[in-house]
Amino acid sequence: MNPTESMAGHTKPVFLVLSAHDYRSPRRANIHFITRELAKLGTTRFFSLRYSKLSRYTHDPRLSLDSEANKIGVFQGVECYLWKTLYHPFNTRRSWLRPIENLMYALYSRGRNPVLRRWIKEADVILLESGVAPIFFDLIKRLNPSAKVLYRASDALDTINVADYVNEAFAQAAPQMDTIALPSKALADGIPSRHNLAFVPHGIDHAVAEQADPSPYREGIHAVSVGSMLFDPEFFVLASRRFPHIHFHIIGCGQPAHPDYGPNVHLYGEMPFAQTLPYIKHAQLGIAPYSSVNLPVYLRDTSMKLIQYAFFGVPAICPHFIAADYTNRFGYDLGDADSIAAAIERALHPTQPIRTQPVLNWQQVAERMLSPRTFTDTEMA
Repeated sequence: MNPTESMAGHTKPVFLVLSAHDYRSPRRANIHFITRELAKLGTTRFFSLRYSKLSRYTHDPRLSLDSEANKIGVFQGVECYLWKTLYHPFNTRRSWLRPIENLMYALYSRGRNPVLRRWIKEADVILLESGVAPIFFDLIKRLNPSAKVLYRASDALDTINVADYVNEAFAQAAPQMDTIALPSKALADGIPSRHNLAFVPHGIDHAVAEQADPSPYREGIHAVSVGSMLFDPEFFVLASRRFPHIHFHIIGCGQPAHPDYGPNVHLYGEMPFAQTLPYIKHAQLGIAPYSSVNLPVYLRDTSMKLIQYAFFGVPAICPHFIAADYTNRFGYDLGDADSIAAAIERALHPTQPIRTQPVLNWQQVAERMLSPRTFTDTEMA
């Protein structure tokens, strides 16, 4: 079915996204890009959850939008609403507080917000992002039983440490959802359903290839690392000493310069996504210096920095666990200078051509989420 066709007798469908992100936030996640594509297909609304007076103590990235809370705004063609409550439910991580925790979630799941209820009633397709959103499934089915419900498993619920109430709500709702879209097949193990699973990997805006010039580098060999997730400075301490002729560029790691970095390590603050593109495209190496091997298996498929490196055809250096069997990745053992050096040498002088799988654009991601059975590559087998 063409996703622009009516899903409830309308010329254009009405989409509703429930997420703990906000579409207006400067920091972008995959749900933002998916929402942008939905907005091209019909009326799209983004309802932001789990925000309250408590959020000021958790460094919530939506704090900059606090003045816009509890009123409808429009951003880039998407209607947005940041629901701010006196408190929001959270995982207390204490078993003796579980009854109070469950009560907080139960009250929150009633959705006592007129905008939320109206938007649910008017929606043809409702997209729930992993996190707190599944607790509203019963409310959705009560207010709008004909709505098509999609779930985007951006993360495994155990990995993001959701409360037991959320886990139980998802377990009950999962078999009843129309589609559960997984960006990695490894996420299937944590889903209590099988008939409605679809493999829909993360995408990238292919237009970024035209926005990634000119090169910001001088002559020489350049390696780049982008982002702060589980950043391991020790990698650059060891690598910069072993390869003084390679320039290592670290963007947005969220840490000060390590005193043992070599003079060939260049540290940058957090950059807008568009500004990072030339650094990635024109690098000879992309680094994903994760500081732990105790990582979820699905990160191999969902790491946005590794997807970006693959899109630009840049060989990636990362721990063996993340490298897995990807032919464009070169693995090393954490903290092992010889292993790191070997990985860099293999990436600079590969013994066979580096092949990467094609990366979907966000339009293709949205299409597969809306109509997974139209595409053979969404099958989980």
